[in-house]
Amino acid sequence: MQNNFKAYRIHQIEADGKNQIKAQFEQLTLDDLSAGDTLIKVEYSSINYKDALAATGKGRILRSFPLNGGIDLAGEIISSEHSDLQVGQKVLVTGCGIGEEFDGGYSEVARVKSEWVIPIPEGMTTKDAMGLGTAGFTAALAITKMELNNQSPGNGKIIVTGSTGGVGSMAINMLSGLDYEVVAVTGKEDQLDYLKDIGATETLLRQTLDYGKRPMEKALYAGAIDNVGGEMLTYLTRTVGWWGNIASIGLAASHELNTTVMPFILRGINLLGINSMATPRDLRLKVWNRIATDLKPLKLNEIACHHIEFSELPKAFDAYMEGKVTGRTVVKVS
Repeated sequence: MQNNFKAYRIHQIEADGKNQIKAQFEQLTLDDLSAGDTLIKVEYSSINYKDALAATGKGRILRSFPLNGGIDLAGEIISSEHSDLQVGQKVLVTGCGIGEEFDGGYSEVARVKSEWVIPIPEGMTTKDAMGLGTAGFTAALAITKMELNNQSPGNGKIIVTGSTGGVGSMAINMLSGLDYEVVAVTGKEDQLDYLKDIGATETLLRQTLDYGKRPMEKALYAGAIDNVGGEMLTYLTRTVGWWGNIASIGLAASHELNTTVMPFILRGINLLGINSMATPRDLRLKVWNRIATDLKPLKLNEIACHHIEFSELPKAFDAYMEGKVTGRTVVKVS
């Protein structure tokens, strides 16, 4: 294998008396990488909102410096100390602390722990895997947890917020494939046709919503997948009906939640926290198996519609910070 390889590395430097983030391409060797028992030749990675926060320094994502960015990767095993992983095998890693605490997928070679590695399911390519990435895994995990709490298409509509983003888009398409009626909420009026194309049966403009003020408003939805937090999540606690589930995935608007216990004890709703990073391996394998079967997005190419070369990566983050990206971006690393 190559002795030197390219990586997009994030540093914390001191400038004008303050800590600042500096990210750049560098030539690395294996000695520069985080510890692990498995080497992977990275073929593809992706861009998530968390990656943009880390690379621009607009969010406190990284727990150590310097670090290669990228919370997703897919590629081919170079070597592994684990007997279940074979040289040449196609695999993926999402979450598990890569791109946050350990070197991530923005590198031609990655070293990871074998327990994080997921064999790519049959019928899926490394490019497909990164079209899905953390976003697809998170959406599928949310649906799985909701169904463990008896969510079903017959219960009624599921509302998805932050619907044009990666997780929201994947959730809509996956739910649609399971015959759920999906209500997509967005602030982007020019994306309503996109949302209907990927499976939304109804669309709502965020700016037209009446959030209400009472602890409980009229029950409108059987469940929800929320990427926004804040006032939107409060609205969902007021409007999800009897025994419904709200999967809380993101905080694009706010980390705060101002609500009462009344929806939980009078309507019996469930607020489900979705942590895709620290998912136990058994559940992670189960969810990826579902992504390759009954939760397989039928509109993956329409959702993962942005494709860039590794060299284009630094210029791609600002659009995420400005909320201008619809769907997913796949990065061809090597």
